[in-house]
Amino acid sequence: MANLTARNHVERVLSAARDVAATTGEARIAHSWRRSLVDHKLDPGRRGPPQTVTQSELKTFTAPMDEMIHLAMPELDDLYRVVREAGYCVNLADANATVLVSRLPEGEAATILRRWKVYTGSIFSEAIEGTNGLGTALAEQRPILVHRDEHFREQWSMFSCAVAPVFDHAGQLAGAVNITSCRADLDRTAHQLALAVTVQAVQRIEQAIFRSRFRDGWIATLPGDRSGGSAMIAFDDDRRVIGASRAARAAFGLSDSMIEAGAALSQFIEVDDTMMRPAGAPLLLRRQDGTRLGHGHIAAPLGARSTTVRPRGRTSDASDPRYATLMRLAGGDPALQRSVKRLMLVADENIPVLLQGETGSGKDVFARAIHAASHRANGRYMALNCAAMPESLIDAELFGYEAGAFTGARRDGSKGLIVQADGGTLFLDEIGDMPLALQTRLLRVLENREVWPLGALKPVPVNIRLISATHRDLEAMVADGGFRADLYYRLRGMQVELPALRNRTDKADVIARIAAEEAAQARISPAAWDILMVHPFPGNMRQLRHVLRLAACTAENGIIAEADLDLPPFGGVGSREAPAADFETAERNVIAEALRVHGGRVAETARALNISRATLYRKIKALKIAPAGH
Repeated sequence: MANLTARNHVERVLSAARDVAATTGEARIAHSWRRSLVDHKLDPGRRGPPQTVTQSELKTFTAPMDEMIHLAMPELDDLYRVVREAGYCVNLADANATVLVSRLPEGEAATILRRWKVYTGSIFSEAIEGTNGLGTALAEQRPILVHRDEHFREQWSMFSCAVAPVFDHAGQLAGAVNITSCRADLDRTAHQLALAVTVQAVQRIEQAIFRSRFRDGWIATLPGDRSGGSAMIAFDDDRRVIGASRAARAAFGLSDSMIEAGAALSQFIEVDDTMMRPAGAPLLLRRQDGTRLGHGHIAAPLGARSTTVRPRGRTSDASDPRYATLMRLAGGDPALQRSVKRLMLVADENIPVLLQGETGSGKDVFARAIHAASHRANGRYMALNCAAMPESLIDAELFGYEAGAFTGARRDGSKGLIVQADGGTLFLDEIGDMPLALQTRLLRVLENREVWPLGALKPVPVNIRLISATHRDLEAMVADGGFRADLYYRLRGMQVELPALRNRTDKADVIARIAAEEAAQARISPAAWDILMVHPFPGNMRQLRHVLRLAACTAENGIIAEADLDLPPFGGVGSREAPAADFETAERNVIAEALRVHGGRVAETARALNISRATLYRKIKALKIAPAGH
C-alpha cells in the first residue's frame, strides 16, 4: 500500500511538472515541482533524511546570524506559544535553508519531527529536497504553505509547512521562519491561518532588525499592504534618508544609490516639526504630493548606549532615550509611572527587581526594558521560566554541568544560564514555582557570586543582575513554608507591581497602542471597541495581542468587527449570546472605576475611555451610575 501511494505521488508530480498550465492544484506548487525535476534533477520517490551539519559546523552558520537570532528569539518564542498546541514546531533558518534554531512541541509530534530530522542543523533547500516549505519560500522569496502531498518528495507528505522569508534592514533575504505540523486532522484552511500568524511574526522580526540597525536615527513606520511587510524609513536629523525596509523601497522606488546619496525625506513623505516626537498616537502621513498614506508612527532615535558603567546618582529624566521603552510600557497609568521613575533611579545598580503581576501582564517585556536601560545593555539577557520545566531540567539549564556529569549529558557539557548571563541580566520568570532544593542553590549563587555546575571541581565566578517575576503571593508562600524567606528578601530588592490590563487607568491607550502594533492595517469598529474596553482579559497583554493579531487576519475590508474578536465569555460578558444585563454590569463597573480614578471629572474620564463626553453622560444616565464620591 505504501509503495502504491508513493508511486501515485511520483506519477502526479511528473504529470503536473510536464504540463504546469493544466494542473488543478496551486500553480506555485506545480512550478516548484518542475524546478525540482528540470533544474535540480531530483527524484520525487527518493527516501532518506535531509542533509545535516554537525554541531561544530553549525557554529560557522550561526555566527553571521547572531544578531538576527538574538532579535528574533522573543518573537519565535511567542509564535511557539501560539502554535505548539496544534503540534507545530518553530524553526529559524538562514538564507540557504539551514535550520539554526528549533522549538519542538511535546509528545508524539516531537518524536516524529526528531525521527525525520526536522530540527537544528538540517538543510531544506529546494535544490536538495525539492518542493518544501523552507526551500520554496526562500527560492521564491515570498510566504508559502506546502500542505502534505504538495511536497516534492513523497516521504514528506505527512507534514504541512507554513513559511515566511525574513528580509534584513536593507531589504536583502536573510532567512526564514518555518512552522511544521504532522497532524492529519488539520485541513489546509487551518494551516492558512497558521501561515498568516507566521507572516505577522516575521514582520515584527523585520521591524526589530530595522530598529536595531537604525537605532540612532528617526524611524517612520508607514502603513503598507499585508504581503509587503513593514514599510519603514530611517532618516537623520537633517531629514535625509539613511535606510529603508523592503516594503518602503518598493512603495517609494527607493534604491541603494538614492539612500547612499542621502535623498531628502521630503521627496517621499511630508514630515513637520509637530510629528518629530517619539511614537505615540498614530499620525496621518501623506506623500510628497499630499496623497494620503494612512496612519503611521515616527519614533525618535534611541541613541547609542555606552559600554561603560554610568556614574551613580543618575536622574529619572524621562527624555533620556535609554528609558523610552520603560516609559512606553508605563503609558498613562499613574501607579506604573511612579514605579518606572523609581526603576530609572536604580537602573545601573545591582539591586534585584521582583516583578509581581498576573500571567500575561508583560513581566518578560518589562524585564527586557530594565535590562536595556542599564549599563548591562550590551551584555546578555538570559531568561528561564521556572514553571515550564521539571526540577531536573531547571537544575541543568540554570546551573549547568560538566561533560559526562550524568547519562544523556552533552559531550562538551553546558554552561548554564547563570554563567551565560555573566556581565548581563538573568530573568527568572515564575520564580514562585522554583523547587525548594533549587532555591537553596540559587541563594548560594546570590550570596557568593559564584556558581557550581553539576560535576565541576571548582566554582565559576559570575557578575549578574537578577530580575525575577511571579504571579504568586511570595510573602504568603514564605509564611506557609513554600518559599525560603532568606531568598525572598534577596529577590525583593525592589518590588514592582504590574497591574492587570483590566485595572489600568489607560486601558484605552494600551489597546490603541497594541492595535497599532498587531493590527496596523486594520481599523477597529465601534462595536468591537466597546467589547475590548469591557472585556476583563484574564490573559492580559498576551491575550490582547493574540486577539488583535488574529482579528487583523480575519477582518474584512480592513475593519475589525465584533465577530473577529476571539474572546471567550466571562460570565456571559462579551459573548454575542451574553445576556444584556451581564454586559451592562461590566460596562457599569468599568465606567464607575474610571470616574473614581479621575475624581468624577467627566472630561478626563471620557478621554481615558476614548469616548465623547456626550456618550459618557448618556451611559452614566442609562446605567444609573452615581457620581464619584456618592
